[in-house]
Amino acid sequence: MTDANPLLTLFARRLRAARQGAGLSVTELAERAGLSRRTLTEAEAGRANPSLIKLAALASGLGVPLPDLLDLPAAGRRGERLALVGLRGAGKSTVGRALARALEVPLVELDACVEELAGLTLAEIFDLHGERRFRELEAEALEEVLGRGERMVLATGGSIVASPRAFGRLLATCHTVWLRARPQEHFQRVLDQGDRRPMRHRPRAMEELCALLAAREPLYGRCDHEVDTSDRTVEEVTDEVRSRIAAWGGALAP
Repeated sequence: MTDANPLLTLFARRLRAARQGAGLSVTELAERAGLSRRTLTEAEAGRANPSLIKLAALASGLGVPLPDLLDLPAAGRRGERLALVGLRGAGKSTVGRALARALEVPLVELDACVEELAGLTLAEIFDLHGERRFRELEAEALEEVLGRGERMVLATGGSIVASPRAFGRLLATCHTVWLRARPQEHFQRVLDQGDRRPMRHRPRAMEELCALLAAREPLYGRCDHEVDTSDRTVEEVTDEVRSRIAAWGGALAP
């Protein structure tokens, strides 16, 4: 499923879950729907884009209304999803928790969803399978999260902007806020969390961080808004984000 479309991947998971929930084998559902076993297998693998007629036949075979089978997140509908974007150490998780409490919505951490989907830590994913597989899992996890509903705070991974596929979907389906900070603050916050990896065997770690932030600024700048977190409390940042939300005309209004 390396190059699978994210929506087809999400539909594949929904179709497979519906079939298993109905207690049907692939062969049984294929017979009920009047389709070949290969067609159903390809659809459940996310490699096929079934026609409307085939989708209707699958829904009939499953005994579910067609809209239920196709209730996937719309590409351009943002609803009341608020996504926090920024380099590691920007405060996405901390501010996200405060916002979720204030707005009484769930906080979802995308990196944690990737780990759950893979059954591996992020470090293990990169070590065992590389960045390309991580990007595939990230896009799939994002689609799963989008399918949960339209009211949430989503804390994304710091490198999501480096994935055109996932970042494009994020911009299309969420209201986005770039939490930015000075490079020194990004660096210190990571160290304050007890993570010494930024310095390990990297004497020019700060220079590298500055270069990375500069390179990604145009991408982060595609977000709807940016909020500076440098030298500010969590409450101050949260209040500013909430004021931006109010300006959106009701989205996630407290």
